[in-house]
Amino acid sequence: MSLSIIGNNDNKDLGAGMAVKWPFEVSTDAIDVQFTFDISTGPEGSDSPDWNVEFGEPAGPIWDNYRSKREARVDIPLGKPKEFYLEVICPKGARYGDYVSVTVTASGGGAQNSITFGARAVQSIMILKTQIDQERSVVDSLNAKALLGEKDIYAMLSPSNLRGYIFVEGMNTDRMREKARDIRKARSFIEGETGLIEIDHYLTPLSTVVGIAEGDLVELISGPFKGEKARVQYIDQGKEEIRVELIEAMVPIPLTVNGDSVRVIEKER
Repeated sequence: MSLSIIGNNDNKDLGAGMAVKWPFEVSTDAIDVQFTFDISTGPEGSDSPDWNVEFGEPAGPIWDNYRSKREARVDIPLGKPKEFYLEVICPKGARYGDYVSVTVTASGGGAQNSITFGARAVQSIMILKTQIDQERSVVDSLNAKALLGEKDIYAMLSPSNLRGYIFVEGMNTDRMREKARDIRKARSFIEGETGLIEIDHYLTPLSTVVGIAEGDLVELISGPFKGEKARVQYIDQGKEEIRVELIEAMVPIPLTVNGDSVRVIEKER
């Protein structure tokens, strides 16, 4: 007799209340297969919050961890792989780094095989809608509430070029919603979560020479030549510096200045 289990069991990171489902296939010469489930949580063992665990097939669930027995029997067609899934739901009271490990063991016809799935609790990033131009006010109010009681909110981001929205990072999404509920200028959280990939461009400072091109007419806004007009001759992207030439001086004077030391007053045509 032979029995094989094939599936992707990569470890997953989940926000509180989120779920992940791993599909896998079982092939065997036995008709009747018994599945057993070994579940461990951490890092504090029995004091860690319970994760919901469900085992099933495309037609629906077969077993979950609210049952007294950690086993289930399933008929599998001879010579044909049968599809199953294992799903876990991260508890809403999870703390950062809480984890679950589930080993599914299949036995039948004297053969046995197993596969282990794992997930870890991580913070969530949610988008909160606000009244336009009141983003900073909402951040200040939410920050004051975040300092009280459970530290459910870890960070907030209000990009200067994004009106009507702020990003909020925390563990318990329900309590994040509660703390934002009574803030006058806050609206509501957008359903679902976002990730660092989606907001990375807000976290990376823009180069100070973005928007400046050779030939542009600029005004120096700092330094000994503040107020003078100059023409851009060269841009060093790596150093974020530009070389300009004063246009109102009796003798052309080349200068090298930082990109944030000028403002563009006329674009090169």
